[in-house]
Amino acid sequence: MYPICKLWLPLSVFLAVGVLQVSGMRIYTSGNVEAVNGTDIRLKCTFQSSAPINPNAVVISWTFRPLRPGREESVFHYQQRPYPPIDGIFRKRIAWDGNIAGRDASIIIREVKFTYNGTYVCQVKNPPDVHGAVGEIRLRVVTTASFNELLLLALGIGGGIAAVVILLIIIVSCRRCKKSQRHLEENEEAPRKERKDPTVW
Repeated sequence: MYPICKLWLPLSVFLAVGVLQVSGMRIYTSGNVEAVNGTDIRLKCTFQSSAPINPNAVVISWTFRPLRPGREESVFHYQQRPYPPIDGIFRKRIAWDGNIAGRDASIIIREVKFTYNGTYVCQVKNPPDVHGAVGEIRLRVVTTASFNELLLLALGIGGGIAAVVILLIIIVSCRRCKKSQRHLEENEEAPRKERKDPTVW
């Protein structure tokens, strides 16, 4: 008979690996973000749960830690419906932009201020999956857009203009091709119409 201990060891390893692969809440955030003072910024937070998503049970909480020493402040709470803050520095500045079914817990901060510099923590619970790491986003509010952002904006605008120009060239070329083809067909039909029936005098 095969020793039980030799059977138990691989089985326990298999079970442990299975638990590690499926248990725990996983949070994904955008890391470091920049926003120009007075503009809106979307703080992206998505999640993966080992348990089926239950929209009525999912709990989402956002908190804020300032750069300078200070107390942690509640930014946003979601439980069956959004609960924006009713007081504090984020009052009337937070909008829900997530989708529970799509595993999205993102929010939008309206008209950011320099006092919003700091770390934003996104935490999601989907009972019985209530354990796991939280997601963090470090927001930096600046006076003007950074060079990288301006470059990306310029590339985006340039790419859009180039796409429109290419599309127009394709449309014009197609029309010219159709016009040329129609002209050739008309030229081919013209001699046929001019030919006379040899039997007619």
